[in-house]
Amino acid sequence: MCADAEDVLTFVCDAEGERLDKFISSQDTGLSRSAVIKIADSGGCCVNGKPARKSCRLSIGDRVEIILPEPEKTDINAEDIPLDIVYEDGELLVVNKPKGMVVHPAPGHYSGTLVNALMYHCKDSLSGINGVMRPGIVHRIDRDTSGLLVVAKTDNAHRTLAEQIKEHSFTREYMAVVQGVIRDNGTVDAPIGRHKTDRKRMCVTELNSRPALTHYFVEQNYSKNTLLRLKLETGRTHQIRVHMAYIGHPVTGDSVYGTGEPKWLGGQCLHAKRLGFIHPNGQYMEFDSPLPDYFTRLLRSLENTKI
Repeated sequence: MCADAEDVLTFVCDAEGERLDKFISSQDTGLSRSAVIKIADSGGCCVNGKPARKSCRLSIGDRVEIILPEPEKTDINAEDIPLDIVYEDGELLVVNKPKGMVVHPAPGHYSGTLVNALMYHCKDSLSGINGVMRPGIVHRIDRDTSGLLVVAKTDNAHRTLAEQIKEHSFTREYMAVVQGVIRDNGTVDAPIGRHKTDRKRMCVTELNSRPALTHYFVEQNYSKNTLLRLKLETGRTHQIRVHMAYIGHPVTGDSVYGTGEPKWLGGQCLHAKRLGFIHPNGQYMEFDSPLPDYFTRLLRSLENTKI
């Protein structure tokens, strides 16, 4: 090994010829792609016990290790922003994110994010695995998607939760209103990757993509819309929005993959309603978030069009 076990994440390669950095990024470690590249560039990746470059090509059965760096001091400002905390203990907390809040700082959004609020609330008690821009962030939801997120306060919690996401044992259920009428339950099994011309968009593609699986269940039909419950087995960027648009039923209000109507919604009608996971102490925990005002307002406007 290239470091003490507590400082290292270990995987066994199952894809012949894949680049080291791409393989690690596909493992749902909780590390962002940029964090993986930074660690690899600093010599923090090993293959079969020997330091390896990020461009190293792997063979099936190779033992891959990534050394977790010491948390860096961050210059992100802690901000006294109210948080809807559903649950909290020494290892993690579950928050109900409002529509319109960005999860972590990024160009154009260095203030007012969930991370800014968490840094004020948690002080120094956030995991450092995902780097200084995303302390505690194991998974995320889009700015205009509301609902539940779990945040890691310790590196142990971060690793435990990331492993469950990787193994698809992490329960994530959403509610959405989509365009058009869907009569039957179904599954979308279609890989998602970056759009080749618009880098801010994702799309269903076989090129440089990752597997994506979304199950959907019909809750209510309206004359021109459907209320869906959706369950994720993977967590790709914009997954539900991309998959629903792919089958011809974009999420209502989505201006990127749909028409953006009605404008008063201010974005997609998509809510992360249920979250379930095994706590680092071994206990299964599950949380449910009521539909927010914008969502129930849309449902009321559709009430007279029920089928």
